[in-house]
Amino acid sequence: MRLPALAVVTVVAAVLGGGAALGIGKSTGWLDERTQTVVVKAQPSQAASLPASATSKVLPLQGSSFDPQRIFAARSPGVVTIFAYFGDPKSEATERAQGSGFVISPRGYILTNSHVITNAGESSKVQAAQHLYVEFADGDRVEAHSVGWDLYDDVGLIRVDPGAPRLSPVPLGDSALVNVGEPVAAIGSPLGNENTLTVGVVSAIHRSIGAITVQKYKVIDAIQTDTPITHGSSGGPLLDARGRVIGINAQIRSTSGNGNDSGIGFAIPIDAAKNSVAQLIAKGRVTYAYVGISTENMTPSLARVLGYKTQHGALIVDVSGGSPGAKAGLEGGDREVDVLDRTVTTGGDVIVAIDGTPIRGADDVVRFVSYSVRPKDVAVFTIIRHGQRKKVAVTLAARLLPPG
Repeated sequence: MRLPALAVVTVVAAVLGGGAALGIGKSTGWLDERTQTVVVKAQPSQAASLPASATSKVLPLQGSSFDPQRIFAARSPGVVTIFAYFGDPKSEATERAQGSGFVISPRGYILTNSHVITNAGESSKVQAAQHLYVEFADGDRVEAHSVGWDLYDDVGLIRVDPGAPRLSPVPLGDSALVNVGEPVAAIGSPLGNENTLTVGVVSAIHRSIGAITVQKYKVIDAIQTDTPITHGSSGGPLLDARGRVIGINAQIRSTSGNGNDSGIGFAIPIDAAKNSVAQLIAKGRVTYAYVGISTENMTPSLARVLGYKTQHGALIVDVSGGSPGAKAGLEGGDREVDVLDRTVTTGGDVIVAIDGTPIRGADDVVRFVSYSVRPKDVAVFTIIRHGQRKKVAVTLAARLLPPG
């Protein structure tokens, strides 16, 4: 879509003082640099099981009506303001950032965004904040330490002494069950204004958005909302009608780039965050499998014009040399053609299933490889090549971590 003259679309981290603005280019993903947005509803992945230390016994609110006042009263005590210092807090020259977070267990674990507690998105070398402080709704401020972070899904996990404040965990929901149009509430500290409530609806689900923490990668299954989110809101919870967290508020997409116009917000799906938390507590880092291919959505119209015999799938446009995909024999495109007002690299394989799970678009590949398999696993890719169905076994590698 061509934008109006002088309008610049940017993605802004909703963290005060530590925001990063990146221009939106061609859809990109962990597979390489041209994974397109999936426009069909995909099969949701099963959320990871959290360890007991990261869970609570807090129950959802009763009833089905949306009552913002009740949600705020019940959940705001568990929402915190996070202050991150990248140097000596007493020095005026120290870079500092402010974001939000929320308690998830009585053991002191607090969930937030990785860009709140690191300088990801602002430097090619990722560094953690040297000092972290958490302020609770009652004004009590305590020191926290970083457990770890996941730059790919923009998830950060910190911890405070469970005996210091009176912790009020916020229950986690299931983002795979979220529907467009349902009411939601966000609590956080926009522009440093602690304990702020905003409300709206879920505007879209399964959005594929550019990661602000890792260039050329995408966050899939993001929740789009018209709930007002601005700088300082990063890391706060997006809550459903029963007061369960369905997402972590993370980004603002606007024409001005400052998040103060009528932009739209995006939240990291809580199911993806559960996967990150489970790994961070277990080993202090998050690992993902890697194939080394770039894909685009195969659609009925595209298949008809390009001469493919399958109407849905992930068209491989490029295979990185030396990658697991290349070693297994997956083939990318060999020529570019102008189709339907865009340039498409054609001639490559079309992925239609992985380990028997149907693949209807590029994000389905990302979703499966990110959350259903691990490095060193062997995944069987069912592909269409020159009109023939074939199965290719791919031994997956580990996705390389950004420098830090």
